[in-house]
Amino acid sequence: MDIHQLRIFISVFKNKSFSKAAKELFLTQPTISEHIKTLEEELNCKLFDRFGKLIIPTKEAEVIYEHACGVLEKLESLKEVLQKIKSAPSGNLHIGASSIPGTYILPKLISSFKKIYPHISVQIDISDSKLVIESLVSGQSILGVVGTKLHKSKINYLPFMNDELIIASPDFIKDSFIEPEEILKLPFIMREEGSGTRKEMEKWLNEIGIDIEKLNVVCTLSSTDAVKEAIKNGIGISILSIHSIKDEAECGKLKVVRIKNYTMSRTFYIATHAKRSLPYIYRLFFEFLQENAFSL
Repeated sequence: MDIHQLRIFISVFKNKSFSKAAKELFLTQPTISEHIKTLEEELNCKLFDRFGKLIIPTKEAEVIYEHACGVLEKLESLKEVLQKIKSAPSGNLHIGASSIPGTYILPKLISSFKKIYPHISVQIDISDSKLVIESLVSGQSILGVVGTKLHKSKINYLPFMNDELIIASPDFIKDSFIEPEEILKLPFIMREEGSGTRKEMEKWLNEIGIDIEKLNVVCTLSSTDAVKEAIKNGIGISILSIHSIKDEAECGKLKVVRIKNYTMSRTFYIATHAKRSLPYIYRLFFEFLQENAFSL
């Protein structure tokens, strides 16, 4: 049984005629008859008694008619609700994000998103990439933005934005480019174990031949903001996301320094469960991120 069959049944019931139902629904009379026959076989009961051209609904048909009308009314009501959702989307988005996109990238994009969809509220839950992905795998979260790929068979990853890691320095480095070995001569502020930025930093230093054990680590801090404050106060240098120090670099509070002839970049991803479809407002946000990520 499907909605199309119910519409045909209702039309025959109301018109007491196969031919009139065919005209009303722009179908042929044999098509109408075939659908009614299929419905009778599926329900295992006769729906109409035929006396020549006269069609009389059976008692079973009267019961079915009442319920069928209710089904179609609910369907129309559902369509109206869905149309309202699409014309004026509303609801709550809960987005998981690792620290850099959650703190420095998504808030700027959400500002633009809210101008288009003022009735959608957005909550960002910031944690490390591993926890964000585990939340997606377990079904607790629907959409995340991360810098690491895990559980690749269970999660879809769409490249969202490129990030560059740079040396953030107070004013005691004069040049904008330095040789790799110069890092070893400077006081270094380290991020905590498990930080995505630290993992990328260790990978980068290894690629340019810097032994992490030989760094002059003066302190280890557990947040990007804490590292930035330490740099501003002259404690040392560190390696941070370019997105995290844009404001400080523009006003001269921090200096961006790069390694000569070397660039370290990484990719942030929009992550969703491979077998879970996105609810409408999440799909709107997903598409918005795709279209606007590189505008920052």
